[in-house]
Amino acid sequence: MTEKEILSGLRIDVDTFRGTRDGVPQLLQILEKHQLQASFFFSVGPDNMGRHLWRLLKPAFLLKMLRSKAASLYGWDILLRGTFWPGPLIGKQLAAIIRQTKQAGHEIGFHAWDHHRWQMQVEAMSDAQISEEIRKGVEALTAITGAAPTSSAAAGWKANAAVIRQKQAFGFSYNSDCRGHSIFIPRIKGRQYAPQIPVTLPTYDETIGHNGITAASYNGYLLSLFQPDQLNVLTIHAEVEGIVCAQIFDDFLGRAKQQAIHFVPLKQLLPNDRASIPTGNIISRALPGREGSVCWQGE
Repeated sequence: MTEKEILSGLRIDVDTFRGTRDGVPQLLQILEKHQLQASFFFSVGPDNMGRHLWRLLKPAFLLKMLRSKAASLYGWDILLRGTFWPGPLIGKQLAAIIRQTKQAGHEIGFHAWDHHRWQMQVEAMSDAQISEEIRKGVEALTAITGAAPTSSAAAGWKANAAVIRQKQAFGFSYNSDCRGHSIFIPRIKGRQYAPQIPVTLPTYDETIGHNGITAASYNGYLLSLFQPDQLNVLTIHAEVEGIVCAQIFDDFLGRAKQQAIHFVPLKQLLPNDRASIPTGNIISRALPGREGSVCWQGE
């Protein structure tokens, strides 16, 4: 065990109907076993994730699907959802599971209304369309939990200046829309916005199959990336670590504890004094292991 504890934020993205129905309850059991709490970011509108299959025509996306063995990892019901039949409304049908997550003491944040639409179209949306997507999701979560969410995390790390500006109207205490290295306050055209808590560590689907990393070696590789005295934020997915990779995640948390890595909800990483948070900018660039560009903390 190391002499100094390493603190890490644990962000759980819930993208789909199956991830909510099957993955979240399993994750709640695992987290209770390890006496940990996390930040759950829920998608609550229609599950149209199957429409991503059209992206198989793009070589980069096809290679990612093959590398991560997506069919066995996610399941065909996720990969086809919303393709041949209308996608179900996640929040409407699975509200009890979202409420159960809150009752267990976890932070509940907004992820997306329609995850697929956001991930594929947000960069072309108008300000009004962005605001409407956020409003529908926030209102749904508020109705389910009885309280408006105070944090958000952009689906697929797809965000830009317009997204950050529109989110400001919803009173989020922080957002986690980008990848990066430290907590910062975005500055856009001289105006400051809610703090960003970037994700600093790679996800399972970005890592597996690269540089010889397999399911058996994944935990060891990921644990080697945590560093003391710097921001550590890990994202897992209910569709992956909550279902097919649940045993891997359970083992990961056990090994993390042995290495004095302690996980907390993202909100606990925010300093009490907002004035102490440095300002910064956002940029768009590629992310190894993920198709297309995502939002990054600028240098």
